[in-house]
Amino acid sequence: MNSVFLGYMEECGDKPACPSGWTDYKDRCFFYVPKKNCQSLGGNLASVRDKDEYEVVQNVILSASKDSKKAWIGGTDAQQEGTWIWIDGTPFIYTNWYPRQPDNKDGNQNCIQMNFKGNSPNFGNNCMRNNPSVCSKNLY
Repeated sequence: MNSVFLGYMEECGDKPACPSGWTDYKDRCFFYVPKKNCQSLGGNLASVRDKDEYEVVQNVILSASKDSKKAWIGGTDAQQEGTWIWIDGTPFIYTNWYPRQPDNKDGNQNCIQMNFKGNSPNFGNNCMRNNPSVCSKNLY
């Protein structure tokens, strides 16, 4: 399984900078790692705070996968059906979903996928599907 890691910035003098090869966006750095291991890296499946961050993550998925693969992000309603949360505790404000989503197809849409081509996330029926994932880690 492939994943994308949002990691720590390194200090470079007084100005924070991403390590070589990483993608810089606001207070995060994006980096591709070849397997799903967010927690072992000290992170979580990523939250998406706004459209700009969504587009950055889309581009990182494209760069990492060289394709328009779907990737899991950290939205879920598994604890309470219909009440969506980000597993990292970020307020669930950004909701640019596909039309008619979430529709709870087959009664078990409890996870969110995003991809490079789509304009918005879509919801996954099988949260255990072996898709790549996007991981995040706060800088501060």
